[in-house]
Amino acid sequence: MRPTLRAAAALAAAAALVTGCGSGGDDWSQPRPAPTAVGTLGPGFVDPSASPSPEATITPRPGSWDGVHPPKGYRVVLLTAGDDAPTRALVTAVRDWAAAEHVDLRTVVADHDDLVDGILRAIDMHPDLVVSAGNDLIDPLTVVTASHLSQQVLVVGAELAEPTHNVTAVDWSGASFRGEGLGMSSTYDAASFTAERCNAAIRAGAAAVLTGWTGIVVWLDQLQ
Repeated sequence: MRPTLRAAAALAAAAALVTGCGSGGDDWSQPRPAPTAVGTLGPGFVDPSASPSPEATITPRPGSWDGVHPPKGYRVVLLTAGDDAPTRALVTAVRDWAAAEHVDLRTVVADHDDLVDGILRAIDMHPDLVVSAGNDLIDPLTVVTASHLSQQVLVVGAELAEPTHNVTAVDWSGASFRGEGLGMSSTYDAASFTAERCNAAIRAGAAAVLTGWTGIVVWLDQLQ
């Protein structure tokens, strides 16, 4: 093969390779329909006679979220900051849930010197859901999420003081950090971030988002 033909063939092969990678199932740049839940909520998750208002707190019956699962390939960004024990427990729970549910999970570790940049990087990935773990992210999330109302965000182990409709939180008395200079709750207890509670937090929160119960706080004090 002459050099010019050989070069042309090499370029064609390279172009085909790039096209193949761009059309792969893990390419988040490609648009797709909004994800829908697999399964349904059980009795006691919400009161059917009194739908929660925006920013309301619900106390679902333990296990009432077990029947709801994300669709395979659900795109989730785990946004995290901090290396304290509660944050590590939440991160582990999110990763375990993602593996069990075949979620397409990517992680953004936000730099403490520019937490807003970390949040924006997560949103710019265009996931189905951003899951936030770490109290340091609460105040920056309050600023950013109000300007990105199309992005669903789930906060586990804390909550925003004034969430918009796209921000859902899962909290309990031992967590209950709300930022905005309010300080740590008097009931805060790092020991309450058990594997059981953190696992329940991501599952209950994801179930709420997937079934359209967003902009609320899911309260898990009833877990023992």
